Amino acid sequence: MNETVAIFIDGSNLYHALKNNFRRMDLNYSDFAKKLCGQRPLFRVYYYNVLQEPSQYPETHREQQEFLDVLRKAPYLEVRLGGIKKAQGVPVEKGLDIMLATDMICYAPYYDVAILVSGDADFTYALQAVKNLGKHVEVAYFESGVSRDLLDVVDDRHLLDRNFFADLWVSQRREGRRRRQIPRKTKPFQKPAEYTPPPFPPSSIELI
Repeated sequence: MNETVAIFIDGSNLYHALKNNFRRMDLNYSDFAKKLCGQRPLFRVYYYNVLQEPSQYPETHREQQEFLDVLRKAPYLEVRLGGIKKAQGVPVEKGLDIMLATDMICYAPYYDVAILVSGDADFTYALQAVKNLGKHVEVAYFESGVSRDLLDVVDDRHLLDRNFFADLWVSQRREGRRRRQIPRKTKPFQKPAEYTPPPFPPSSIELI
């Protein structure tokens, strides 16, 4: 019998890792989840991030809402949003780690495998607690930013490198469809000098 998978995404960790490693954030989250699951059925994807303050960062808040609207349309994906508080004048995320860890444990009766998309050592004990409940735990991580303690506690690992993401970018998939639509005997369209490329699709907006 195939094991049912639940995926828990640390959105801030994923965003910064994609930006630092590949300089792009236009990830197709549905295909990303399918690749992590492989042949196993998906229970649900949970995505966690902080909600930007509209009064302090109106433009960032607007872009984030556009991104979240696209994200919420992905099947079997739920968005969980935390807030930001200041600690000694420095903005920090509020309650996201606890929210993710609590969901991972509370939903354990409904899945067989938990996949954490994060390299944060703060989730190590939560993963151990899920293992103690009789579940398997896996981590999807970037080599440049992962805790050794986290790697030591999991049952399996998914290295998120350039090869892993090769077929998961939104803009690449759409460009491929445009190329396939060109008839073989027709020369490709030549862009005029004043041609301005269209903006990225909504799902490629940077989430900060």
